[in-house]
Amino acid sequence: MSELNYYSKIASELGVRNDQVLNTAGLLDEGATIPFISRYRKEVTGSLDEVQVAAIRDRLQQLRDLEKRKEAILKSIEEQGKLTAELESRVQAAETMSLLEDIYLPYKPKRRTKGTIAREKGLEPLALQIFAQETGQPEALAESFVNEEKGVNNIEEALQGARDIMAEWINEDLDVRKKLRKLFIEEGKFTVKVIPGKEQEAIKYKDYFEWEEPIKSAPSHRVLAMRRGEKELFLMMDTGPADADALQLIEKNVLQASNSCALQVSMAVKDSYRRLLKPSMETEIRLYSKKKADEEAIRVFAENLRQLLLASPLGEKVVLAIDPGFRTGCKLVCLGPQGQLLQSETIYPNEPQRKTHESGALVKYLAEKHGIEAIAIGNGTASRETELFIKNIGLPAEILVVMVNESGASIYSASDVAREEFPDHDLTVRGAVSIGRRLMDPLAELVKIDAKSIGVGQYQHDVDQTALRNALDDTVMSCVNGVGVEVNTASKQLLTYVSGLGPSLAQNIVAFRNEHGPFKSREDIKKVPRLGEKAYEQAAGFLRIRNGVNPLDSSAVHPERYALIERMASDMGVSVKQLIKDDGLVQKIPLQQYVDEQVGLPTLQDILEELGKPGRDPREKFEVFQFEETINEMKDLKVGMKLPGIVTNITQFGAFVDVGVHQDGLVHLSQLADRFVRDPKEVVSVNQKVMVTVMEVDVSRKRIGLSMKADPFAKTSREPAAGKAVRKPNVAKRNNAESMEEKLNLLKQKFEK
Repeated sequence: MSELNYYSKIASELGVRNDQVLNTAGLLDEGATIPFISRYRKEVTGSLDEVQVAAIRDRLQQLRDLEKRKEAILKSIEEQGKLTAELESRVQAAETMSLLEDIYLPYKPKRRTKGTIAREKGLEPLALQIFAQETGQPEALAESFVNEEKGVNNIEEALQGARDIMAEWINEDLDVRKKLRKLFIEEGKFTVKVIPGKEQEAIKYKDYFEWEEPIKSAPSHRVLAMRRGEKELFLMMDTGPADADALQLIEKNVLQASNSCALQVSMAVKDSYRRLLKPSMETEIRLYSKKKADEEAIRVFAENLRQLLLASPLGEKVVLAIDPGFRTGCKLVCLGPQGQLLQSETIYPNEPQRKTHESGALVKYLAEKHGIEAIAIGNGTASRETELFIKNIGLPAEILVVMVNESGASIYSASDVAREEFPDHDLTVRGAVSIGRRLMDPLAELVKIDAKSIGVGQYQHDVDQTALRNALDDTVMSCVNGVGVEVNTASKQLLTYVSGLGPSLAQNIVAFRNEHGPFKSREDIKKVPRLGEKAYEQAAGFLRIRNGVNPLDSSAVHPERYALIERMASDMGVSVKQLIKDDGLVQKIPLQQYVDEQVGLPTLQDILEELGKPGRDPREKFEVFQFEETINEMKDLKVGMKLPGIVTNITQFGAFVDVGVHQDGLVHLSQLADRFVRDPKEVVSVNQKVMVTVMEVDVSRKRIGLSMKADPFAKTSREPAAGKAVRKPNVAKRNNAESMEEKLNLLKQKFEK
């Protein structure tokens, strides 16, 4: 398939025009990034967004990989001297990797098989005669193939060899494999049981001790849970349709008569399915279901990460951050407006020391000394106790006290990044710094941590790690470039994710900044060693310089459009600086007047929007959140309580909410709203403030059940809504209990009594 055909196919699949795919592919092949393409090349792509550009990139890569595989297969078959024009045409026409491999299967180099050995014994002509299923007795046909010198000692050995050859033909039959694959997908089931004797060890997988559900509708989290249980040797899992259904399908394709030869073919069918087709299809369907489960889990993780990264920043404030603790005390750090460490101390306000007076005096002294504007408290051990202590020491009312999610802070504190930033401070200081900086700018701080450690994923260690890393990198890059980066204060890690840069250029920017002082204009960035024109083009629009020489340097307007804006300002009789400050003037700009071959209305409208709010942070405004002050531990919770909480993670089966007791509660999918909810993201997002009702508290198992319904205890009908199917997972068990024979036996016993 030619590249042009690729573009046509992708355009059809995505519902866009051919030229949009063609132009986008060209930009990608030139090294342009997804954020740059979607933001600054709208005229070229027809205003495709980041999701569409990424879809084109990924599908194009799949099709190119398919083409490479075709080339390798054709070369292999040609080297065997078996390539025909018809076979080459079939290979070239294959649109999926599975069909391509099916076509290649008969020509694929194999180890010696039963069929190979039978062919070496000269039994292929016998197999052909029997497979034709014409009249005649197989035994009579086999008689002439008995040859002790070739290792065929009797008629049965000859027939067995013929069946071995036929079994391989059936296994390699394109039509059979295609139909069987469809049967596995459409009718196949996951059938799971606990390994006998491991019931206690496998208690966390109790739901799957006797479980059955269709492959095509099994949700991602259950597929990954079953596979993990199997990998840990707690569960046994069978994958596929009923054997009888599969055999019937194959026989329908292969059997052509009802005679003695057909009986031999039927025996070959059973052997082929048991020994070759079933293991092959099971492997393929397991990979298929795993890929689907991975894609969904990765999608959920990436969306959760996006919401966490784009959480509202407090901004450039002087912050006192606390990493709370009991026995080892609470580590305090004071941070300047750019996150620089000013001072660190340790206090012991909680058990067992209870030095509340001394600790309170030190906090008040630090607050006054540094002009503290906000206090960030990590939400781990002793967080609620520390929060209560802070609120009771008499600090000025204008100082905000905020609980901060500290997931991953310990990972950061032990990382090379943290050691490089704070070589003279220990883990506790670094952890507290991370907590404080997260309050000031979550995005800038969280990019320093491996995304898998942030705690917003679902089975993240079970999914394809390369696919996960790529998806999370895409998400981080999208968020970083969507917000923009202040080049004079950004860390190397944050700059790494700027379009066109990467780790090496990010390091060069920081080194240049440290040696020569702050950048005064975007033009100065070109002076950074090894930062060429291409990298500058990709990065410049996403790098901000506050209070720079050019007022546009603090905006998302790309430098390539500066001349256009200067022309606009000149036409309006004002300077660029005056134009930016006057929203009324901006709205009067006649955009149509500036449309030309390079710049269309999409870019002009983006420019207009940016001139109206140059450099404004697109994230939502920060709002202070408070937990219920009387609830600090799980034992304080009572069924029926209504509490404020923060959504910390979203999965396919519901949302986890922090209510301030060191253990997140689960709002199940069925409890997210008073209406039917198919996807939790319809209702909630990470970091969202919600009101929940306590439904269940299990202190021993550390489980909290919550609801977001208006009246979660109201009785509802157990009947399914019209047109809704009721999922009954334990099909095997239910079918056994409800078999007709058992029903009759139960009735018989009843009447006998």
